[in-house]
Amino acid sequence: MAQDTGMFTVHHTIGNVLCCKCGISMQPNAANMCANCLRSEIDITEGLQKHVIICHCPECDSYLQPPRTWIKAQLESKELLTFCVKRLKNLNKVRLVQAEFIWTEPHSKRIKVKLKVQKEVLHGAILEQAYTVEFVIQDQMCEACTRVQANPDQWVAAVQLRQHVTHRRTFFYLEQLILKHDAASRAIMIKQMDQGIDMFFSNRSHAVKFVEFIGKVVPSRSRNDKQLVSHDPKSNNYNYKYTFSVEISPVCREDLICLPPKVSNSLGNLGPLVICTKVSNHIALLDPFTLRNCFLDAEQYWRASFKSLLSSRLLVEYIVLDVEAVSSEVNIGGSKYALADAQVARISDFGKNDTIFNVRTHLGHLLNPGDYALGYDLYATNSNDSELDKYKGFVLPDVILVKKSYEEKWQKKRGKPRSWKLKSLNMEIDDNVKGRDHEEKMNSEYEQFLRDLEENPDLRFNISLYRNKEYQPSEMASVTDGDDAPSVPLEELLADLDLSEAEDDNDSMRE
Repeated sequence: MAQDTGMFTVHHTIGNVLCCKCGISMQPNAANMCANCLRSEIDITEGLQKHVIICHCPECDSYLQPPRTWIKAQLESKELLTFCVKRLKNLNKVRLVQAEFIWTEPHSKRIKVKLKVQKEVLHGAILEQAYTVEFVIQDQMCEACTRVQANPDQWVAAVQLRQHVTHRRTFFYLEQLILKHDAASRAIMIKQMDQGIDMFFSNRSHAVKFVEFIGKVVPSRSRNDKQLVSHDPKSNNYNYKYTFSVEISPVCREDLICLPPKVSNSLGNLGPLVICTKVSNHIALLDPFTLRNCFLDAEQYWRASFKSLLSSRLLVEYIVLDVEAVSSEVNIGGSKYALADAQVARISDFGKNDTIFNVRTHLGHLLNPGDYALGYDLYATNSNDSELDKYKGFVLPDVILVKKSYEEKWQKKRGKPRSWKLKSLNMEIDDNVKGRDHEEKMNSEYEQFLRDLEENPDLRFNISLYRNKEYQPSEMASVTDGDDAPSVPLEELLADLDLSEAEDDNDSMRE
């Protein structure tokens, strides 16, 4: 605007001065010295630590945070960088701008960190300087690892998890919950037993905390006892070994249950034949003929406990011949059901007889003519249940369908890798459960557990699934497998897992 009116304007310029030391031209600052001369005159890193000794446990790969805290961290991780910076003294005298690792050989027992700091010097001039701190690693085992190395049986508290059933499906699910919540981080040893797991801890409080965790995820009851190990009469010190016995409810998902008359009456004459649809900190029961449901917590169950009439290992495969809807789709406990009348026939009867069963099922929203379903064959089953005999005049149905079957589609995928993996606990196997037959049974049950995870989104809601980096999808495989086969969406998989990190954590991966 001043140019348009023809007025003369003076441009503002920043004048330069000469450095009072070397005489070069520079922009003025509070010290009237250039940066090189300022660094030669003043060292802002004076008094800061440049050599630090840190203790590292080679067994569990953790570092000692004085006085007694051990922190797990991988090399060149954010956790290790934070730990190293916090170990430096007098760092509050300067302002930390940047911190980064300088690569060193892993076997050199040295960690180098480059720090960039700022500090106000000479009448308000701010000086920035970088320097390197060398951390010397000294191997020293933590208390837990020392106790294990000295004597693996030197435990203080033991937790015995037991479930009196013929399969381990509950423990496969419980193992994933323990890993996700890191509930077994304090365990010094884990042993796989015949009908459960034994956990050993170095402190009673750790065992109590683990028992409380189990009570929050599955319906269970516990009792404890202690045994005197040693006694010092002079100092009046007692050393005990504590044992916690935890019994998990024998009722599992997809089990057929005959409710005792007393329980059925307390639940509004529910049943008496019901299906267990979900087991968490409560047991969800569903009447497949009326869609009535109820939820039992641990206290209600153990007050009048009952067992399963038939377990999921006795499921029989049927083919659906016809389906006729009876009611519309309803939502019960987050799951969808619909009553329908269906005609089914056993797969094993093909070519032998023409036996057809008319059944009422709660799977009307899933089944179509030609589909396969798994159910309990009460027509050919000889059930000797005392609770069932108490219902006078009750007529058993021929078939109770439990879930839709994808066996034909699983056969096409047999032997092919999955796009996801699970972590597993590092457990020792008891000598009584070793053997080829036991290993084959375990692999079969674990494969069935993986299929249940793919079929049931609610079951994998509380489980961490990791992406399998070795999996390579094939276009031909996707065409031949079909679109109806259940699978885990890629959105549910965790991608920030490195298999080498899992091995360092003493955890293994299973497909």
